[in-house]
Amino acid sequence: MRILQNEMYKTDITRILEMDLPWETLDNKTILITGATGMIASVIIDILMRRNSEYGQHIHIYAVSRNGEKAKERFHAYWDNPDFTWFRHDITEPLPESGKFDYILHAASNTHPRAYSTDPIGTITANVQGTYYLLKYASSHQCERFFFFSSVEIYGENKNDVDKFDEKYLGYIDCNTTRAGYPESKRLGEALCNAFAAQKGQDFVIGRFSRVYGPTMSGEDSKAVAQFIRKAVSGEDIVLKSAGNQLYSYTYVVDAASAALYLLLRGEKGDAVNVVDAQSDITLRDLASFLAREAETNVVFELPDDTERAGYSTATKAVLDGTKLAQLGWETFTPISQGLGRTVRILRQIKEREE
Repeated sequence: MRILQNEMYKTDITRILEMDLPWETLDNKTILITGATGMIASVIIDILMRRNSEYGQHIHIYAVSRNGEKAKERFHAYWDNPDFTWFRHDITEPLPESGKFDYILHAASNTHPRAYSTDPIGTITANVQGTYYLLKYASSHQCERFFFFSSVEIYGENKNDVDKFDEKYLGYIDCNTTRAGYPESKRLGEALCNAFAAQKGQDFVIGRFSRVYGPTMSGEDSKAVAQFIRKAVSGEDIVLKSAGNQLYSYTYVVDAASAALYLLLRGEKGDAVNVVDAQSDITLRDLASFLAREAETNVVFELPDDTERAGYSTATKAVLDGTKLAQLGWETFTPISQGLGRTVRILRQIKEREE
């Protein structure tokens, strides 16, 4: 059973379709989305394709990724749809001439610890070279808006001088580490957006996403929440590889996708905005305990291996201030008290149908 046939997931998407947004702005527009099979980008594509099928819009999606087999599996329902085009491209190379895109959403990036530690070069180049080439294409083809997917990671470590990170905060990052490649390259990606705005007049908006979870996460995702969810789905003990005192902000993936669309359509030119569910701040220990209760198993402790440890964030408190996004009118549908259980149930249903 693929996720597009899952009734709970379809209900999630329906909620977003009914949001009060200027959807008509996207009618007859072309949207390039990199990292198309990724956790958030794939949900955005599902939302827009259902706007086409259920609301009579004509939003043409150009989905970019490197793995054709994975793309065809994920987007099988759209593969022959005239409003959907997939093409293979490595975004660390210049984008081939493809005509004008009205919007470009740059979501391609390594996004989890094992990827940071095993592919640090790819992590940096996707966020720097990839962003540069896409901005260059956008600015030379009259792209209306460039959306950059940034991260809570750009704030670094909390210096214990604030409770929550607002958009002006900057904490400490030790740049002389392999792990720093992710937050530093995201920072540079944001700087490139500003550079192209100043020098080329390119409109952009930046979403700084909290830690995102949900049923579209990759099976290779090595983030703690992803590992916990997979264990819960399989009915296994939840493995906690630290004391679990880290306090982080989380957002359910469908809510994160809706926030991206909010910023695309309502965000102020040149703004960077935190994407966070104010009801979803939780420690790793409580996160593990919640999922253990959901799975009716236990929390056990285990030391991480060297590869995992090299990719771990050293931040112990990374809580985002979501005031700016709320002022645009955005609100969450699925706080973590509901989202974790919902994710486990959706993935269990998919697993049961496939067995």
